[in-house]
Amino acid sequence: MTSRVSAAISAAKDGGRGAFVGYLPIGYPDLQTSIDAAVALAENGADILELGPPYSDPVMDGVVIQEATQAALAAGFRFRDTFTAVRAIAERVDVPIVVMTYWNPVFQYGVDRFADELAAAGGAGLITPDITPDAAADWIAASERTGLDRIFLAAPSSTEERLEMIAQHSTGFVYTVSTMGITGERAELDAAARALVERLRAHGVENACVGIGISTADQVDGVLDYADGAIVGTALVRALRDGGVDGLAATARELSQGAGPHAATA
Repeated sequence: MTSRVSAAISAAKDGGRGAFVGYLPIGYPDLQTSIDAAVALAENGADILELGPPYSDPVMDGVVIQEATQAALAAGFRFRDTFTAVRAIAERVDVPIVVMTYWNPVFQYGVDRFADELAAAGGAGLITPDITPDAAADWIAASERTGLDRIFLAAPSSTEERLEMIAQHSTGFVYTVSTMGITGERAELDAAARALVERLRAHGVENACVGIGISTADQVDGVLDYADGAIVGTALVRALRDGGVDGLAATARELSQGAGPHAATA
């Protein structure tokens, strides 16, 4: 089956630019506003939407995202709302939607049930930050059956053996962690990100998208000198928090300019 995520990255490359991947938590500040925000993000330059169901133990999330996800949980978010949001967004914009979630909620929901419902809602794939391919046989089988992309993480500390495994089993792209630690903005991205992309290339990875610590158009542009996509989360969540959907849209337009001169804007 054709990967919608890979197709979006290829389309960006054909336009002479890199892919801009935008992250938002589902249900923040409420479910409908999070849907409207994701639509605005897609309409203002994002090539791929990355949506995060709030989770009670977000070990990888920085303060801004943690505060947003905790607010969403307090407002009544339920895991099944993930599919409601994906369906509503997919009906309004033609941009691949990938869900980024810790593995336990998927496992508790049922791997096959999750895959079937995500595909039925119009989702394109799943990013799994805390499970590796050797522990993901059920998810690999379910993604093969449903055509969903499976996006694993690679970190600067990953061994060559682990990178080979990730390269063999990832589809869409490999989520390339720019630095060790939690998400958030950093004044300078680690040089380790560039080295990690080079290592992934050596293992045959075609699409490597770099995330964690990217918050400005200049940083997006810098990452796309060597990577295929730049993933932005904290800066977008802060913009939504401080300026609502309009503020988010303005920030998305600004960030998308770092992806290249042909970045689409509404």
